[in-house]
Amino acid sequence: MIRLENLTKIYSTGVVGRRGIVAVDSVSFKIKIGEIVSLVGESGSGKTTIGKLILRLIKPTSGKIYFLDREISSYKPLEYYRNVQGVFQDPFSSFNPIYKVDRIFENVNRYLLNLPRSEFWGKVEESLKSVGLNPRDVLGKYPHQMSGGQLQRTLIARALVIGAKFLVADEIISMLDASTRVDVLNILGDLRDSIGLGILFVTHDLSLGYYISDTTVIMYRGSVVEMGDTEKVFKNPVHPYTKMLLEAVPTFKKKWEPSKEMFKIESGSLIFRGGCKYYSRCPFRRDVCKEFDGNLSEVEENHWAACALFGR
Repeated sequence: MIRLENLTKIYSTGVVGRRGIVAVDSVSFKIKIGEIVSLVGESGSGKTTIGKLILRLIKPTSGKIYFLDREISSYKPLEYYRNVQGVFQDPFSSFNPIYKVDRIFENVNRYLLNLPRSEFWGKVEESLKSVGLNPRDVLGKYPHQMSGGQLQRTLIARALVIGAKFLVADEIISMLDASTRVDVLNILGDLRDSIGLGILFVTHDLSLGYYISDTTVIMYRGSVVEMGDTEKVFKNPVHPYTKMLLEAVPTFKKKWEPSKEMFKIESGSLIFRGGCKYYSRCPFRRDVCKEFDGNLSEVEENHWAACALFGR
C-alpha cells in the first residue's frame, strides 16, 4: 500500500542555511494492505518526520514515496487525502474550540465527498458507532465537553467517513489514560481486520507497538537500525539500540538497573559524518564500526538489522 524508497529529509540550519540536520536518512520499507507497522524510536529519531512526509505536509529532500504503486506527488491533493489521512498526538489541537465537533465532519462533506445531507450524516453515525461512540454523545458537543479518548476516536471516525485506506497514527494514545489506550488500540486492530485499513503507528512505547503491530521498524537518528516481523524483532533483537530500548521497558520480573554505557548521552555535532551512528553509545563497538555503511542485513526470514557486528 505504502512504499518508501531511500527517503531523506534534511533541514537547513544557520543564518544562510549552510548547515543541515538529517532528520530522515535513506529510509526504505513497505506497508501492506491491512497491515499495522509500528515506527519506534526515541525523540528525534525521525518518526514524526516520516509521518509528515507520507501525509505530504512536508517535501522530501530526496527519495520517493509510493501509494498503491504510484508516487504520491502525482496525486491531486483531494484525490490523495480521500485515501490517506492522519491522526495526531494532541486531539484537542485538531479541533477549533469555538466550533462544535460536527464541523470536522461538515468540512469533509464540503471539500471531499459532496453527498446529500441525509446520506452523509448516516455515514457519520455509522462511523462513530464503529469506533465505539454513541452519536448522541458526540454530535452537537464542543471539544471541551469531550474527553481526549472521545476526541481521538472521533478523528478516526472522520477518516472512516472519508473512506481512507491508510492512516498515519502519530503518538495518538500518548495523552490518553491507560484504560482508554487499550480501547483505541483495539479499534485500530478491528479496522485492520474488518476493512483492511493500513496503519503507520508512530510511537516511542515498545509495549504498545508490540501489542498492536504486525511489523516493527526501529529508528535511530533518522535511520532504520532494525525491522521485521514484530515477534522476531522483540524476541530476537540484534542491534544494540533495539536491545537498549527493550531493556528500558520496566517489568515485574526483575529490578530495573540501567546500564550507564548504554544510556549515556552522545556528544558532538548532530550532523553525522560516517560510520555507525550508534558508535558513541554502543558498549560493543569495534574499529570496524567506524567504517560501517549502515545497510540492513537479513537476520532471518522477515527480519533485518543494520549492525557491523552481526554474524561476527
